[in-house]
Amino acid sequence: MKIEEIMVKDYEQLIALWRASGGVGLHDDCDSKERIAIYLQRNPGLSFAAWADGQIIGAVLCGHDGRRGYMHHLAVAKAYDGSGIGRALVDKAMSRLRMIGIRRCNIFVFDDNIAAQGFWTHVGWSERNDIKVMFCDIVF
Repeated sequence: MKIEEIMVKDYEQLIALWRASGGVGLHDDCDSKERIAIYLQRNPGLSFAAWADGQIIGAVLCGHDGRRGYMHHLAVAKAYDGSGIGRALVDKAMSRLRMIGIRRCNIFVFDDNIAAQGFWTHVGWSERNDIKVMFCDIVF
């Protein structure tokens, strides 16, 4: 297994992995190839994929707003659950955030995704109970 920076050319494999993974919230507008390309361009060197036998077996998107980091769409192929790939991807992204001076990172996890909550707790993350995430779609 090797971990490499995500490239736009990897999009088809990435989206297939995310679709196959329970708990990854995909949205046509936000997760199109064009939008992922923009995200990667705005956040160079922060998003990673794990590869085995020419296939993506894990991935995480990572970016920042200048103050805090954010991870999205962490997923590992079911055949590799429990292998340490998720932790390796998170560690790589966190290391890169640290290199650019970002000291805190957030992840969004669905309330009903107990497996993901367990993973994040296991790798040392803490739940926040003092905020709610709200959103508004920008209509064109």
